Amino acid sequence: MILIITRMKVVSEKRRELSQAIASLSSSIKTEKGCRRCDFCQSIDDENRLFLLEEWDTQENLMAHMKSEHFRVIRGAMNLLTEPYERVFHTVFHPKGMEGI
Repeated sequence: MILIITRMKVVSEKRRELSQAIASLSSSIKTEKGCRRCDFCQSIDDENRLFLLEEWDTQENLMAHMKSEHFRVIRGAMNLLTEPYERVFHTVFHPKGMEGI
């Protein structure tokens, strides 16, 4: 599984616009092949700090998503940020026998 955390700092006047755009896209992204999760959230410490959390089953499905129209729209919405976004990729595995822990 691949976990992606995208950290964003938005201009306060544009927070609602960016939040609505990403929230509306997240429902569609969840239906893409291989998407296990797509959550959008806000920091409790700074309302202008936003996060997009995604889980993908394979690298192939993630790469297909990154070529999709949904991803292009999200990238376009990044123009509302006060600083460049940070995107971190993690490969996660579950060792056998550890499923219930």
